[in-house]
This record gives sequence, C-alpha cells and structure tokens, in this order.
Amino acid sequence: MKKKNVAALILAGTMCVSLAACGGNAGSSGNAQSGDSGSQGGGSSSGASLTMAIWDNAQLPGLKEIVGDFTSETGIAVDLQVVPWDQYWTLLEAGAQGGTLPDVFWMHSNYSQKFMSNDILLDLTDRIAQSEVIDLANYYEDITELYQYDGKTYAIPKDYDTIALWYNKTLFDEAGLSYPDETWTWETLAENAQKLTNSEKGQYGFVSPAVFNQDGYYNYIYTMGGRVLSEDKTKSEWDSPETINAMNWWYDNLVTTCMPTQEVMAENTPDVLLGSGRVAMILQGSWMVAAMKGNEYIDQNCDVAVLPKSNDGVRKTIYNGLGWSSCANTEHPEEAWKLLEYLGSEAAQKKQAELGVTMSAYQGTSDTWVKCAPEFNLKAYLDMTEDMVIRPYTKNTKAWEDYSQSTMVKAYTGEMTMEEVCRDIAAFMNEEIADE
Repeated sequence: MKKKNVAALILAGTMCVSLAACGGNAGSSGNAQSGDSGSQGGGSSSGASLTMAIWDNAQLPGLKEIVGDFTSETGIAVDLQVVPWDQYWTLLEAGAQGGTLPDVFWMHSNYSQKFMSNDILLDLTDRIAQSEVIDLANYYEDITELYQYDGKTYAIPKDYDTIALWYNKTLFDEAGLSYPDETWTWETLAENAQKLTNSEKGQYGFVSPAVFNQDGYYNYIYTMGGRVLSEDKTKSEWDSPETINAMNWWYDNLVTTCMPTQEVMAENTPDVLLGSGRVAMILQGSWMVAAMKGNEYIDQNCDVAVLPKSNDGVRKTIYNGLGWSSCANTEHPEEAWKLLEYLGSEAAQKKQAELGVTMSAYQGTSDTWVKCAPEFNLKAYLDMTEDMVIRPYTKNTKAWEDYSQSTMVKAYTGEMTMEEVCRDIAAFMNEEIADE
C-alpha cells in the first residue's frame, strides 16, 4: 500500500460519505481548530517517514518541538499536520474504508469504541507489556480505559482535561461585584450572572450553548446528583428525576435569565464572546488555554476560578482525555510504536505540560502547566481534579450525543419543555445503546 500524505487524504475524505457526522463543537474536548502543518526533517536507518495528524492548531508549536526531539533522538522523520475537527474525522473514516490512514493520530472517546471494535487501530497491548517506558499504571485509569477494548489497548494516553469558570474582571469591577471563588454555589453564579446581564447593551452574565455538554450542563447535572448514563453504561439517565430537576433549574435560572439567544450562541462561541467583552462568565475546558492566552482582551481583563459547588458542598467536573493511536495497517508499525512510546514517556509528557500544550495524562507531570500562562489562575483546573467524572461514552456515543445536542436546542428555544427534551434524549439513547 502506498502511503498518501495527510493533505491528499483530506480531499479524499470530503468525497466519501462519513460514517458519523461531526460530534465536535468549539467547546468540546475535540475542539475544532484550523491550522497549518509542520514537518520535522531527518530520517531513520530504515528510511521510514511517519505521518501524524492532530486537529488543534493551538497545540501545534509545542508538539512540533516535542516531535522534533523525537526525530533528533531516533532519526525518524515525522510530518505533523493539523486537520480541522470536521475534516479530521472524515479523513479517518474515509481512510478506514479505503485503507489509508496517517501513521499516528489523536483518538477521542467519541470515536474510540467504534474504531477499536472494527480493528482500525494498531493493537498496542504486547508492545506496552514489553516496554520499559510505558506503564499504564502511571496514567489516569479512566483515560486508559477509554482506549481499551476486549482486553486490549489501542492508544497511549496523551492528556486529560477539566472544566473551570472563566470570568471578566472588568465587568465585575464595573458592577461592583466580587470575583468568583471557591465559596460560590451555582445559585451564587446565577444571581451574579443576572446582575451582570444587560441585553440592551448586548452584555450577558453567562453563556453556555445548547451543544456544550462536557464544558456545560454535564458539570451541573453530575454536581446535583444526576447522570447522563448509568454507571454500567446499559441505559440513559437523562430521564432520571435528578437529571430532569437539574436541567429545569439550568433553564429557569440561566438560559432564560442571563444568556443571549440561541441564534447569538450559534454564531459566536463562548470564548469569542468573552474575548469581545460581551459576556461576564463562561465554562471552559483546559484544552482551550493554549488558544485563549493569546487573546489580548482576555489576557488583560479575564481570569479563572473553580466551578461553583452545590449547596451541600459537592463540586464536580467532567473530564476527558485524548489518546495517541496508530493505524492497524501502517507500513511502519515499529517506527510508529517508537513515536507513541516516546509521546507517552514521562519526559515528553512533562515537556508537554511545561510548554503549555495541555495538561498531561501521565500523573504528576502537570504541575508546571499552570506556569504556561501566569496571567491566569490555571491552578483552578488542577484543583478541579479532586472530584472528576469521566465524560459519558458508549460504542455509539457519536450518534446519541449528536442527537442530544440538536434536541437540546429545542429546549433552549422553547420549542419543547426541558423535561420533554430530557425524556426524548433518553429514549433515543436507549435505542442506540440497545443496538450496540
């Protein structure tokens, strides 16, 4: 098989029907970022040259440096390219059907079960067992399990993420209000958000679009004792009393009182609204820090706090993590494994954190990440690790999550009541889970 380069595969991918529509949004842990490509020179004694695909342009500079270290150490050339989120999954799905994929690429929990169960990814189990570098006990167990199927492992954990509260200090100062801190409850957030809302001026206290789940209402649902998915992953919990009560509160106290219209939120992501001074507070994942720290307005006017807690002191965050994978039919499995092993090493994971790429999956290596943007209180993200819930997933995550996001829009616009939407999502999820 002749290996095509990633750029060519993008064009091929756009000509194929995708197996599943895009599940990303600007605030999911699969955040879409357009970008360019970067190549590392050199070559291995075998003449192998690896292709690597990622989707986040903000992570490119740091990863280029890490991959450059790998090339210098091994002589294996790596062509690192950024493919925007939508095109990325079209690329991988088209490649899976046509037999051509990048040698190394990011894997996401929305797709991992489907890719693993269809033998698309390289089985790393034996290589990990023989490695002196990779010990899966060094990574967060939930992240490792995202990329395991039928007793085998198909990815090396890359990172993990948590959610925190970003706020506009200037808007708080102008309103004479105290900044968010660890004492805040969700009621405190709602009260302050309503005070900071002036729709006539186009200013809003809080923004969280209907399609934002991990970095939106999921955190509130789980904090309030609800669930999206049963613990054994056999049924939806969207229709549980706790979840419905949580989402009714979310709608009554946030959506209808201090957020812009769904149309505005569909056209402007929360980070854009924050960066233009139009919103006082947003929820945001740690994966967005690399992109947000370059925004001059956010640098000068904004900061970060932990998420609010429930009245009884519960403070939860939904977390997730990417994995480094290789395709099962790569022409260069040994070289690809060397790269995966290097990327998962303690040294590379430490450097990922130090460079501010993102928090690293290797436990104990992310403390230096908070220094990558000293203008912000990034420690809030690390503080959120005290009570984390892995992002809900099953084999058909993509299908039911797409449906839940599009259906939630109907609640935000008033087309359906929140309870109707919750029950509708639960029914659809249960059908999808039964089909698994």
